[in-house]
Amino acid sequence: MDCYGALAANYDALTGDVGYEKRADYLEKLLRRSRIPVKTVLDLACGTGTMTCILANRGYELIGVDASEEMLAAAMGKSYEVEGIAPIFLHQSMPKLDLYGTVDAAICCLDSLNYLTAPKDVRRTFERLRLFIAPGGVLIFDINTVEKLRALDGQVFLDETEDSYCVWRPEFHRGICTYYMDLFQLTDDGSWERSLEIHRERAYTVEELTAWLQEAGFTDIRTYGDMKLRRPAEGEQRIYFACVRK
Repeated sequence: MDCYGALAANYDALTGDVGYEKRADYLEKLLRRSRIPVKTVLDLACGTGTMTCILANRGYELIGVDASEEMLAAAMGKSYEVEGIAPIFLHQSMPKLDLYGTVDAAICCLDSLNYLTAPKDVRRTFERLRLFIAPGGVLIFDINTVEKLRALDGQVFLDETEDSYCVWRPEFHRGICTYYMDLFQLTDDGSWERSLEIHRERAYTVEELTAWLQEAGFTDIRTYGDMKLRRPAEGEQRIYFACVRK
């Protein structure tokens, strides 16, 4: 069952409340922590490329990487509307990141790192990022916290538009949050087409991720509350990391 295979076509419509422009403003504040001028940016797990294209329109040169061909197809469609240098998109998984050269900074947004459910893949991803971020460049990513994923257990959610809706049920067990997603899409003949996707996220602690970042060669590791310039508060739902490549 292909993760995001069916969801890709409706992802943007069903996630209209993300607030990408505000998140881009916040990312730019954290990008200023870089010890080198930031011109080229890697958007790891870029999805449908919304953040990629926003930053490209703000004057950065973007490389978007994602493991889903369907999400990348949507991203490519948006890239034609970018003013200036259009992003480059690559079909790659995070642990197998392989660029042609270095970038000045890398971002990984909207808890994409949680989708790496094997700790060895997170550590491998950090190692690959160190290889392709220039010395002094910055890495920024966010995670869903342990508290948030645990609290989702047993709940039921509904997201809908005029021609699609998604019912999703999370289950949390042994550090893994599994999302069972029923997707319904209105077809041209008035009937509804149903698809099922299963998504999984692992809950990682700040201590685990900090240790792995240090092992991979990152320094000046700082954590922030969700779009805040302060340390995470107790019970924080989303935490941002910003660190510098040695």
